[in-house]
Amino acid sequence: MKGGVAKTTLAVNVADCLATRHQLNVLVIDLDPQFNATQCLVSGEAYKDHIENRNHTVVDIFDDSPRPVVGTISGAETRDPVPIEEIEPLNVKDGFDLLPGALELYRLDMTGGQGRENRLKIYIEHLRNEQHYDVVIIDTPPTPSAWMSSALIASDYYLVPVKPEPLSATGIDLLRSVIARVTKNYALKLSCAGVVLTIAEANTIVFSSAIEFIDNNDFWKGKRFQQHLAKRTIVARNQGEQRLILDTNEFDLKLALSKICAELIERVGIET
Repeated sequence: MKGGVAKTTLAVNVADCLATRHQLNVLVIDLDPQFNATQCLVSGEAYKDHIENRNHTVVDIFDDSPRPVVGTISGAETRDPVPIEEIEPLNVKDGFDLLPGALELYRLDMTGGQGRENRLKIYIEHLRNEQHYDVVIIDTPPTPSAWMSSALIASDYYLVPVKPEPLSATGIDLLRSVIARVTKNYALKLSCAGVVLTIAEANTIVFSSAIEFIDNNDFWKGKRFQQHLAKRTIVARNQGEQRLILDTNEFDLKLALSKICAELIERVGIET
């Protein structure tokens, strides 16, 4: 329910670890209109080429009607919607694909009654039937929106990153109310995979307070991951160069990420 909690950092690095260390086929869907996950995984030049070559983005999932587009070479034209079964992700590395985000999400009308919020679920069901991926991770916006609802509708589990600070304690309870409403309105069977403390500075009062709050909260009790993701400036710096935690020489960070992934695998019953 707030930005700056390393949501995207957790999403892309867990995906990378599941693919690299556990040999799973993983897809990341970048559903945040700011497309930060895409920027963590694809260089600006490669993304530009991807768009100019009319390759697919998350917009193609939701855009079910013809729309005008302007190309640098072809000029203005009308583009027909892409059939969901033809939407192809971008390969990042062995076992790791990305459906890139795009700013054009902001232009789509996601008002109720159109059914667009169900299209992500339809796409993922198509992938499930085709047995393309073992795990699909959706990186969502940080605030309530049609995009967050769409992600919840399409998901089996949600994982909550929490920065140890007082505002985050308020944020996860607000998140719980949003999830409860969407779950009820759409009759979803959605489970909490847990809470991961991120950007954490151990041996501080705020860190201890966050643990105490989660471990004693009626809803969140028992959901905290044992391993946290420590605060390191190298993580943010490397992401701008498309380098992830497993690409660094930071042994403690890599160990923490590996433990988080191992616990996630156990909690949701992923077959490896």
